[in-house]
Amino acid sequence: MTTPWDWQPAQASRIEQAVSLLRLEGADTRRFLHGQTSAAIETAPAGAWIPSCSISPTARMRALVEVLLDPSDSAPAGTQPGAWLVIHGIPPEAAAGVRQSLDRVLFPADQVHLGALETAHLITPVGPGTAQLPASPKDAWQALEAGAGWLLGHQVLLRHGSEAPAWLAERALLSDADHERWRVQEAIPAAPGELSDDTNPFELGLAERVNLNKGCYVGQETLAKLSTYDGVKQQLRRWSWTPQPGGLPGEPPAALNPGTTLYSADVTGNSTSRAGVISSSLELEDGTWIGLALVRKQALEQPLLQAGDGPRPATLLLS
Repeated sequence: MTTPWDWQPAQASRIEQAVSLLRLEGADTRRFLHGQTSAAIETAPAGAWIPSCSISPTARMRALVEVLLDPSDSAPAGTQPGAWLVIHGIPPEAAAGVRQSLDRVLFPADQVHLGALETAHLITPVGPGTAQLPASPKDAWQALEAGAGWLLGHQVLLRHGSEAPAWLAERALLSDADHERWRVQEAIPAAPGELSDDTNPFELGLAERVNLNKGCYVGQETLAKLSTYDGVKQQLRRWSWTPQPGGLPGEPPAALNPGTTLYSADVTGNSTSRAGVISSSLELEDGTWIGLALVRKQALEQPLLQAGDGPRPATLLLS
């Protein structure tokens, strides 16, 4: 059986996405980020790269974030220790909301200064030869030459106006469509479909970005309840739809758009119940459609779901 989920670009390639950088400085930077993101920051070693989430007090997603702690907790004379916050998964213009949420909870006594938002690019190598490229040590970042940015695993975080290393720049830039195909294939959540006020980290498969044992932090109570009482009501899943032989490419596009309700059939097949919603979709060149969906807990074991409630709904295969 053919599958759309083993796609790789034929040549050595790279993906570029615009992200936002926020500099935090001051003696309380670690403590502040520890309380305002979902990962454990206060106990991490200097120079650590920590994937985390920016969430609301009710544990709703604001953005994906990466915390880059300074290489030393003692800053040179005339400077202050701190960290970089990389905000991604949302449009750069929406990052202002994340900064505002941090600024809103800063007290006068907090020894933390928030810098201005900067535009940067997160570049991801994909395709042949990726495993042989330079990489930072596990769970740590590595600075590029001349302050151009940072190496995060095989990814490069490039500051605005800086040039990518030659070994990365020589790789072909993927088209927007292929970038989206890669994102869907990897089930990476993004705004507006997955990162929104309607989702939490556990629903999006981001449990590795959450530390439930680190003490008090924003959204802690809700996340603890979700974990303790198995309260996650939906989960992110991949789906695909293949047109019937002789069908026209693109048929039926309206039924596969983001926001389309998914339904599951009962054991008799005579009635349906709401099973979730499509959050992302993409049509491939051969007429196949792929995407992501937020699927209700009760329907997670069903391999097939119906898109829409029209007379001839499309049947989606979950992965």
